[in-house]
Amino acid sequence: MNLRDVPISFPGLFGDWQFTVSGKLFDVGNGIYWYGILLAAGMLAGLWFCMRKAPKFGLTGDNIIDMILWAIPACVIGSRIYYVVFYLDLYRNADGTLNFIKMLRIWDGGLAIYGTVIMGFLTAYIFCRIHKLSLWAMTDCCVMGLLIGQAIGRWGNFMNREAFGGMTDLPWRMRLWLSGTNYIDVHPTFLYESLWNAVGLVLIYFIVTKARRFDGENTCFYFIWYGIGRFWIEGLRTDSLYLFDWTLFGEPIRVSQALSFVMVIVCAAILFYNLRIRKAASGGLYVNRMSAEPSADGDIEE
Repeated sequence: MNLRDVPISFPGLFGDWQFTVSGKLFDVGNGIYWYGILLAAGMLAGLWFCMRKAPKFGLTGDNIIDMILWAIPACVIGSRIYYVVFYLDLYRNADGTLNFIKMLRIWDGGLAIYGTVIMGFLTAYIFCRIHKLSLWAMTDCCVMGLLIGQAIGRWGNFMNREAFGGMTDLPWRMRLWLSGTNYIDVHPTFLYESLWNAVGLVLIYFIVTKARRFDGENTCFYFIWYGIGRFWIEGLRTDSLYLFDWTLFGEPIRVSQALSFVMVIVCAAILFYNLRIRKAASGGLYVNRMSAEPSADGDIEE
């Protein structure tokens, strides 16, 4: 069912007031949707933030924007591939063959944030290897911009009337009007994730970054924080991607929950190793090593 233009209300918070703005801003060509505009706004806000904070990680604003120029198309492709792989049956013809043209119709919807994150990480890895930069310093800076983009971009799901949760009667329930008299009250999971990402940004910026002792610490915290939140929120959603036809304890396995679980465990182990066993110190941070190089060179010349 296409719900992009149905009225939305929050009866437990705002009474009978309804939100009726269409998911499409301009009806030109395939349409210009609020979803795309909000994604772009989130990306630009995150990019601006990262460029401003880059020197704190031993990087420059040019390093950030050069990497992002490669990452944007790569992330779009990655998020689409991720979605198509786990919803492959949607892209088959009647005879069972794959419809590659339909796979390319990205304007019909079908992107997955984990595909974006995975492809973004791979792009950053290749970029940093080529330009001889610290991958982990780069990701420590960029995860904050990613949280900004995710917090803003999730409102695109609100405009599309998608990515909501199951039925609920909680005071903050979101009501989707299917007709003049029929409606469903659901969890506004887009809001849960947007707020979760905003809180994660505050924690990383004001606490984790200031106490950072090794390159990759922000990155680990991001994956732990986002992984925990996504594991919880994904369990509420009604449009999850599933891990083919695999089951666990008789229940189908949600891809995002499985990936979140693994991600949290791996990153928690990395944090434990670096902070408790290796006892990393801030002197080894890429930004501190870079700032020390000119002084060392000057001593040699003298």
